[in-house]
Amino acid sequence: MDTREKAFNSKLIHAGMFDDQFGSATVPIYQTSTFRFKNADHGAACFAGDSDGYIYTRLNNPTIDSLEKLMAELENGYRGIATSSGMGAVNTIYSALLQQGDHMVSTDAVYGPSRIVMEKHYSKFGIESTYVDTSDPDLVRKAIRPNTKVLYVETPSNPTMTITDLEEMVRIAKEHNLITVADNTFCSPYLQRPLDIGVDVVFHSITKFLNGHADIVGGVIVSKNKELDSQLRPMMINLGCNMDPHQAYMVIRGLKTLSLRMDRSQENALAIAHFLQDHPKVAWVRYPGLKSHPQYELGRKQMDGPGGMISFEMKGGLMAGKTLMNEVKLCMLAVSLGGVESLIQHPASMTHSKVDKEAREESGITDGLVRFSVGIENVEDILADLNQALEKV
Repeated sequence: MDTREKAFNSKLIHAGMFDDQFGSATVPIYQTSTFRFKNADHGAACFAGDSDGYIYTRLNNPTIDSLEKLMAELENGYRGIATSSGMGAVNTIYSALLQQGDHMVSTDAVYGPSRIVMEKHYSKFGIESTYVDTSDPDLVRKAIRPNTKVLYVETPSNPTMTITDLEEMVRIAKEHNLITVADNTFCSPYLQRPLDIGVDVVFHSITKFLNGHADIVGGVIVSKNKELDSQLRPMMINLGCNMDPHQAYMVIRGLKTLSLRMDRSQENALAIAHFLQDHPKVAWVRYPGLKSHPQYELGRKQMDGPGGMISFEMKGGLMAGKTLMNEVKLCMLAVSLGGVESLIQHPASMTHSKVDKEAREESGITDGLVRFSVGIENVEDILADLNQALEKV
């Protein structure tokens, strides 16, 4: 069935499906490293690209292909590239699109390891980077150099929940002939589709909202055209960071309930954000669904919903935040995000601890900032858990 013209929820259920010999209602797991050729000529044709046959799972696999086609349809892109982790996707993008002497401009409050690997490792190979608040287009323009090749944004940013105007970033990139890359992990294609706005490459840590059950690690890249895909896919293959067939099967299964999970998560998140905003022990709250968010109107324009991620700071700073995180019972003290369970964590000492302290604070990641990934539990139970923990601060 051609699902390209179907609505989003129908694509979640049916896109990427293929007919196997037994008529399976779900995508089968082709848990194999290698594939048998029909004959020598068939093998040669597969390696030459003249046949649709499969060769070796690092190169291609029917289960992984199914996920990649599904993600391409959800993001309205050319093709998906599934990777073994979100950082596998990040490194594929960096390695394919940047070379010695190139420069990248990126969101300052980006996912910690995405910044760390660029500043600590790619810099050794002569690749430069500048990190700015990409919600301010003037700062982006000022950061661009003659050797800038990539404009890399994360919106909303992790963990400050800053929203970057993707349309404006695309406009700036076209002025300077840059490739635009967007980390869409916090929103998923259910709430935001950067390629529709004109972004060149979008990617996700598939571990998070897309899979949604905290039981696999993975990443996915979707490019808007064949030219970019032809740069990115060979790099993923040569880096050896392909997804495993069983991982792909689990993500396909998780994706079927993406919209249901995200609807519940952001419904809960809005109630929790209002609760935190009104609490006397909370200094501030950043949630795109609150009118107090600095880019509230932009979020309404660019996103189809505020999502399930909240950042806030306790009035008592780090120690108050630690007390809160240590005292929750229902909510889990753990990193990652986007699962059915509510997770709470401290970015400055956990996910962003390896980022230089001065750079971290300049990007708004203060010592007192708490990141909360809202799950799909009954909201009354989440609120009760937060309330009892706050009483102990």
